[in-house]
Amino acid sequence: MKTISAGDANRHFSNVLRDVATGAVITVLSRGKPVATISPAHSGCSEREAAKLDLLGRLRQQKSSGARNWTRDELYEG
Repeated sequence: MKTISAGDANRHFSNVLRDVATGAVITVLSRGKPVATISPAHSGCSEREAAKLDLLGRLRQQKSSGARNWTRDELYEG
């Protein structure tokens, strides 16, 4: 993981983006402390998206449980 000061990141932002586009992960430091991490955007199906699709698939296979015998007003009483 590469680190860069906030000032240098500001001055050389296009270079930072170019590095990130090639897969680099860059931590931005302000006064020596990490304040941000810049990493490549994930395209396609990420782990989170895959987990979401898996969960939705399992939920669709389950039978509904419980009757909906409440009203919207009862739900938001408060």
